[in-house]
Amino acid sequence: MSREGCHLCEVAESDVARICGELGVPWETADVDSDPEWQAEYGDQVPVILIDGIEHGYWRVEEERLRAALR
Repeated sequence: MSREGCHLCEVAESDVARICGELGVPWETADVDSDPEWQAEYGDQVPVILIDGIEHGYWRVEEERLRAALR
């Protein structure tokens, strides 16, 4: 979950793109503000990383933890 104009989101997207690219894992970003339910759930925590729809973390990418979860 990301938000336009969010510096932390930009950093997280870059990290996720690099890590997922190295592991060959597809990923996508979604605008938290595009859905009222997402905004209510995640609006104060962006960026939020979901893996298979389950919250994995927010605000910063914990690289080793993310790599372990994606393996």
